[in-house]
Amino acid sequence: MSTTFPRSRKSKQGYDVDQVEDFLEEARRAYTAEPGQLSVLNSESIRTMAFRMQKGGYSTSHVDAALERLEDAFAARERERAFAEVGDAAWYAKARSSAQSILDRLAREPGHRFSRVGPLTTGYSPKDVDAFADRLVGYFQHGKPMSVDQVRTVVFRGVKRGYNETQVDLLLDAVTDVMLAVR
Repeated sequence: MSTTFPRSRKSKQGYDVDQVEDFLEEARRAYTAEPGQLSVLNSESIRTMAFRMQKGGYSTSHVDAALERLEDAFAARERERAFAEVGDAAWYAKARSSAQSILDRLAREPGHRFSRVGPLTTGYSPKDVDAFADRLVGYFQHGKPMSVDQVRTVVFRGVKRGYNETQVDLLLDAVTDVMLAVR
């Protein structure tokens, strides 16, 4: 029986144990691979990884925390390899360009930063998203403190005619990429 992570109670949902173990093995192989070896795993694919749920599976909070650490490790390795290949100036120029794209989106009027879902569909609360967007602007333009974990764990209320969740999530992924790139 595997004990990589604590298990949820038998009556509670947790992540599929076999799927998590298979993913971790793949991550180990990808992380130790020589530079230039093809791998489908990178910091972004780790961030978007999803597992099936099963009763008595691995504790979701423990696995999620491990995935965040793994994403950080892969991002640091990707940054080191990019420095060696293209140099730090080119790497930071790419990060600045991405940050500018984010700021361009966030410069839109509050309430209009993202498209809205239909009248019968629930999306993210524009008020919540816009408040967080203002904090992101403070981070990017004025150096106000914000951690990657705050971006990863932000939660928005659901409302009818809210912001399109996919668009908001993609922007948050881009913010995470930039933050990890310049750590």
